[in-house]
Amino acid sequence: MKRNGMKWVSTLGILAMLAACGHETPNVIPTSFETLTIEKQDIVVPIKFSAKLKGQSDVTITPQVSGQLMKIAVTEGQQVEKGTVLFLIDSRNAQLDLEAAQANLLAAEAKESSAKLEYESNKNLFEKNIVSRYMLDNSENNYKQAQAAVSQARAAVSRSKVNLGFCTITSPVAGIIGDIPVFAGDQVSPGTRLTVVSGNAMMDAMFSLPESVLESAYSMGYDGKMKDALKLFPDVTFLMKNGTEYQHKGRITRAAGVVNATTGTIACKATFPNPDGILYSGIQGTIVIPDQRQDVIVIPQSALVRLQDRSLVYKVRPDSTATAVNVTTESFSSGQDIIITSGLEVGDKIVTVGANNVMEGQRVLF
Repeated sequence: MKRNGMKWVSTLGILAMLAACGHETPNVIPTSFETLTIEKQDIVVPIKFSAKLKGQSDVTITPQVSGQLMKIAVTEGQQVEKGTVLFLIDSRNAQLDLEAAQANLLAAEAKESSAKLEYESNKNLFEKNIVSRYMLDNSENNYKQAQAAVSQARAAVSRSKVNLGFCTITSPVAGIIGDIPVFAGDQVSPGTRLTVVSGNAMMDAMFSLPESVLESAYSMGYDGKMKDALKLFPDVTFLMKNGTEYQHKGRITRAAGVVNATTGTIACKATFPNPDGILYSGIQGTIVIPDQRQDVIVIPQSALVRLQDRSLVYKVRPDSTATAVNVTTESFSSGQDIIITSGLEVGDKIVTVGANNVMEGQRVLF
């Protein structure tokens, strides 16, 4: 027991000597904080919607007649002009049908000529009281029937020519050839899909616009006409999936007149010029609508402290200490800033850098 007591005395003596030599306990170095004085500003908030591109004049190519596909004259991805030959279907049967129709026309015209001669002859004889009215009327009816038969035969020839023309399938529009799911030698019919020609001079980006966004046009002069509401929207941007911005701006050109009751959205399309053929049907991306905001409070993301379901900002009081205030926020895709919709006023000073390390009542300005 005596020995232990001496140890305590020795320890106290050493501490006393250290104190006498001027050694002091190190001071706590204050954490570095940065502050910001709140001001209102005008910003542009990009509102984004998923979209899918479609050529304005995309045409699905299907045959009008049945037959064997003899030749595929184009390749997938090929740029074609209007009238370019795309496919050739076996035309032999169509050619035979045309020749038969032409032969029937010649026969019908011959019968018509004979019926006409008989009618004119009986007409002269009737005027001389040589034949009866019955014979005259009968020959006239035969002549009219022959004329009708000629008309039918001519229609059959025209139909056969059309069917023969259908054996050569041409592009109805200028554009890009899509996928070709058939092969030369396949048997095709009017229900067979041969390809799609995408008229890509102008491209439509199809997307869904929330009803609330369109309703905001009321405050800008929307008078109830959809076309007038669309004019109020600014030029829009198309972003590729990799984040690349398409070089040409577009306009919202159509909005459906009915809101989808399930999703609360309106089907819309934005039209973009495609002079260089960069855009293709089926490309998915993002429509960006710039929303002009005036007199809003914007703070850095670093100033916001998330605490469960609450969002806090540390406001600096006049005595340089910090106090937490609840705020409501609205995110936008700047990635660095956030909009404050309530909780702060112009002139308030808040902690930005180091906000996560602040404690209530801590002195933040030294």
